[in-house]
Amino acid sequence: MATLCRPAVSVPEHVITLEETLELARTLHADHPQLPLALRLIENTGVRTRHIVQPIEETLRHPGFEERNKLYEAEAKARVPAVVQRALDDAEMLTTDIDVIIYVSCTGFMMPSLTAWLINAMDFRSDTRQTPIAQLGCAAGGAAINRAHDFCTAYPDANALIVACEFCSLCYQPTDLGVGSLLSNGLFGDGVAAAVVRGRGGTGIRLERNGSYLIPKTEDWIAYDVRATGFHFVLDKRVPATMEPLAPALRNLASEHGWNASDLDFYIVHAGGPRILDDLSRFLDVPPEAFRFSRATLTEYGNIASAVVLDALRRLFEAGGAEPKARGLLAGFGPGITAEMALGRWRHSKERA
Repeated sequence: MATLCRPAVSVPEHVITLEETLELARTLHADHPQLPLALRLIENTGVRTRHIVQPIEETLRHPGFEERNKLYEAEAKARVPAVVQRALDDAEMLTTDIDVIIYVSCTGFMMPSLTAWLINAMDFRSDTRQTPIAQLGCAAGGAAINRAHDFCTAYPDANALIVACEFCSLCYQPTDLGVGSLLSNGLFGDGVAAAVVRGRGGTGIRLERNGSYLIPKTEDWIAYDVRATGFHFVLDKRVPATMEPLAPALRNLASEHGWNASDLDFYIVHAGGPRILDDLSRFLDVPPEAFRFSRATLTEYGNIASAVVLDALRRLFEAGGAEPKARGLLAGFGPGITAEMALGRWRHSKERA
């Protein structure tokens, strides 16, 4: 069975703290009638630091969508290869061992995809399949894991590389003054992550089952309004409450596999905000500590979109991993409203497949 190996993660060198974020909001939006509400919401995110690809002075400028997208491409090409190489090394793989690259991002656009550039720049095989995914937002981290699992199930000797590249700061829109936009300005951060899914061998999560679920009639709750100035993020105030309808989907997936979602050994989920984690704890009937890795990502990096799930998994590895055959759940949540879910057991490379 396919094994999701240790992710490699990198965040940019420029840091903005919660205190700096609040002061910027007070300075830039002093006359905003809902500023006190926005400040309270930002404080309640639990985000203490975020990393961004430019100094904050440059981030606040808007040179136009064309220039921002050029910066997205330049930063991706500068930062992704080192992360990919670390992920390959951790999985004891070479570029020539990879059969498909699944690239997820919702904060910039390239055609051909960065996958084509990576194949040439890092000497992947010319017959490496390319699967770029651009429109699943924060759920794309979970989707990438699931599509890698599907590929390795179809081709049991194959290996997949997952890459998530998110520069959310390049989507900052100074003219968007709704409370949801102000909240987003204090929530999202930048990050790059990569991980290998090995068809044979490897240490990590042996993937056993995956599934998707979309909450009907919620497709406009998380969205991009695409204009000449780029991507304008739309966040409905009902989004934080979506774990109540999504928790049963997680329970059903586990039940179909003969597991109880309330009685697993580890949980790696997308941390879109603190209420997501609080509600999952309540609706899945698991202790808040179960989501400590996701909460740590949110606190230290903010919401880094599709890279959150991979970073939370990295933290599990850094904590020593799990016991052999420990059962766990992974999930990403995003536009749709969509959940991408997976189940698996912890395995060590010394175990028999």
